[in-house]
Amino acid sequence: MNENVEGPLGIVPALVRSTFLVNAVYEASAREYGLTQQQGQLLCVLMPRPYGMGELGAMLGLAKSSLTGLVDRTERNGLVQRKPDPQDSRAVRVALTGRGAKLAREFYDETCRRVEELTSGLPEEERDTLAALLGRIVADNKVPTVFMEPDRSH
Repeated sequence: MNENVEGPLGIVPALVRSTFLVNAVYEASAREYGLTQQQGQLLCVLMPRPYGMGELGAMLGLAKSSLTGLVDRTERNGLVQRKPDPQDSRAVRVALTGRGAKLAREFYDETCRRVEELTSGLPEEERDTLAALLGRIVADNKVPTVFMEPDRSH
């Protein structure tokens, strides 16, 4: 047990500390793949399909100018591309390139493994309970889908 923890944590410190813990794992994983944390998030969000800039901004919690810079940098690295929106000729959709899709899958799988490893000391029943409770918090607060459930089929 961690010597810095004196007894059980309350809900606020437990959630805040777990957020820091997951962010640290995510940041380390992104760095190892030559990505910033935001680029890693962008690639993961785009895995299922392309999105418009407005949708991406809402999902990632970024202002238009910040998102434009993020997409510009990620596009220069050959990981995403802008494509015309078939429903709106004035708009674009951001999609993964072939290289971006491959990197996104590798980064996603490794990050899932690392985050899941954080709970390796818990019995399966407690892990399931934790997932259910956190899932309810996420659903109740309408958190956008930024990270999907890992696909165990590949």
